[in-house]
Amino acid sequence: MKRGVPTAAATTLVALALLAGSTTGSAPMPVPPPAPPQPAALRLVSFDSCAEALAGLRAAASASVGPWGFSGGWRTAVALDAAGAAEKAAPGARAAGAAAPEHTGTNNHEADADEPDLVKTDGRRIVTVTGNVLRVVDPATRRITGRLDLTRTTPVVGWAQNLLLHGDRALVLVAGAQVRPDLAATRPAGQHETDARLLLVDLTGAPRITGTYRIEGDLADARLTGSTARVVIRSAARLTFPYAERATDAQRTATNRAVIAAAGIDAWLPAYEWTDGPLRHTGRVGCERLSRPDRFSGASTLTVLSFDLAADRLGDGDPVSVAADADTVYGTGRSLYLAGQRPPDRPGSPRRGRATPAQATDIHQFDTAAPGRPRYVATGSVPGWLVNQYALSEWQGHLRVATTVDDVRTSRRPSESTVHVLRPDGGTLTPVGSVTGLGRGERIYSVRFLGAVGYVVTFRQTDPLYSLDLTEPTAPRVTGELKITGYSAYLHPLPDGRLLGVGQEADGRGRTQGLQVSLFDVRDPARPTRLDQYHVPDAYSSVEFDPHAFLYHPDSGLVALPVDDHVRLLRVTGDVISEVGPVRHPSTAGMVSRSLLVGGALWTVSEAGLRATDPATTRSLAWLPST
Repeated sequence: MKRGVPTAAATTLVALALLAGSTTGSAPMPVPPPAPPQPAALRLVSFDSCAEALAGLRAAASASVGPWGFSGGWRTAVALDAAGAAEKAAPGARAAGAAAPEHTGTNNHEADADEPDLVKTDGRRIVTVTGNVLRVVDPATRRITGRLDLTRTTPVVGWAQNLLLHGDRALVLVAGAQVRPDLAATRPAGQHETDARLLLVDLTGAPRITGTYRIEGDLADARLTGSTARVVIRSAARLTFPYAERATDAQRTATNRAVIAAAGIDAWLPAYEWTDGPLRHTGRVGCERLSRPDRFSGASTLTVLSFDLAADRLGDGDPVSVAADADTVYGTGRSLYLAGQRPPDRPGSPRRGRATPAQATDIHQFDTAAPGRPRYVATGSVPGWLVNQYALSEWQGHLRVATTVDDVRTSRRPSESTVHVLRPDGGTLTPVGSVTGLGRGERIYSVRFLGAVGYVVTFRQTDPLYSLDLTEPTAPRVTGELKITGYSAYLHPLPDGRLLGVGQEADGRGRTQGLQVSLFDVRDPARPTRLDQYHVPDAYSSVEFDPHAFLYHPDSGLVALPVDDHVRLLRVTGDVISEVGPVRHPSTAGMVSRSLLVGGALWTVSEAGLRATDPATTRSLAWLPST
């Protein structure tokens, strides 16, 4: 372990203040380039009829399509790949009865919005889904008490699976589920034959599936508030564009527009089916459930499904859809936000020529405070793109959004990052304040908003950690800056005004040097400092791109990080990071991906099984193989 010398940002801040206040005896300060233009305000409205919906979808898709389909947008029938399900996690609901043993949940962005992951616990049971098998473990006896082979119970199973847990029921979310052979024949030629699939599992005895749900599209993400699970589905327009090898681009575009003009409403509204015991029901999202923003591409549809996990069946999901796309889902106990980068306008589009930023992110907000179908609140846009869901934060009726703008049209403007503050107003997320000019020439690597303060890490060669005061939504401001080598890709709050960063160390030229864990003191907003540093040369942790792999136990200061193929245990005490030791699975297990504490034992999960470990000594207590 390498100890770091505490570093203050006061010198930098004083120098900036002196430079800003100097008006004599020095060259004038350069005038910064103008900020990127704000996108025009968006609002979401409903279609009055299916005929209007079809006409609007055809018009938008025709304006967006080119010779090779919807390039720059989401998947189409001619270029479709399996979508990765967002893997996010949080503690499951506790079952009724005696108090459960002390336990940690998987790392969660917001405490009141549970997120799906490949392992869940309520303290009484540990539920995992790996290799198409759901397993139930009793942490008290350290035995596997239930096993459900999903390939035997359901005709097809996809390649990515996660869980939500509420009481005695688990919801398995499957991305990339193959289409049943009898339905595949009805698909247009060349269409990717995978859908999203949900399995409701009863855990009261031997695990058994009590209901299934399938919908056309890709699984984007899900959130659980109370007993209500809301699942977000992205559906590409089901259009098959022919390929003419000898045609010109203009001819190909004209042919694609003819395909769009002939398509029916079913090309955009996803079909679904659900089971209740032996009964199978089918349906399709109705036109009355579809809304649209002022500007949309017609290339895709977002659908939010709502399920009550306290019920014995899934039902039809009570769908609500938006003619839009999103790759980021952020949820709180009261709101659900869907955010996605807007595709660029095509040559010849009627929208070209407007003062629009090189990149813009559209955001749709829904009210999820009550059970059942979410209520639409507002839609808005900000310049730039998001690094992940941690770039979004709802606080006291406002949404904070951190974005980076890269000028993709010209190299004359360097990249820079901004924190925007938005407020819902009459169906529009309206900008009310912003902090601009963060990390010129760099991009955002991590963000963490904690109430009235925020922290943004940008990086190119060095790592500025910016601290921000967001108390006044109309006047957010930078309060401090710390420059160190390397970067933090994930930031986690610790007690006593500390912040832990997980990322990569780098040399002075920005070349990465291996895993870096940094302990920051952020009690003084003007003087963020690094208290200590832990460095593993030539190593990486999956926490850098998947925060659900991170475990922190505030009572003991224990930190668990997957590092390469094992889990490394650290302990944070005061201003010091110390190493406890590694936890390994058998050499054939592959990567150890998750850690959780139940009743004083550390449980780690891999494809090969689960291991119980003494977190103080790393001594193995039990090994439960998957087979």
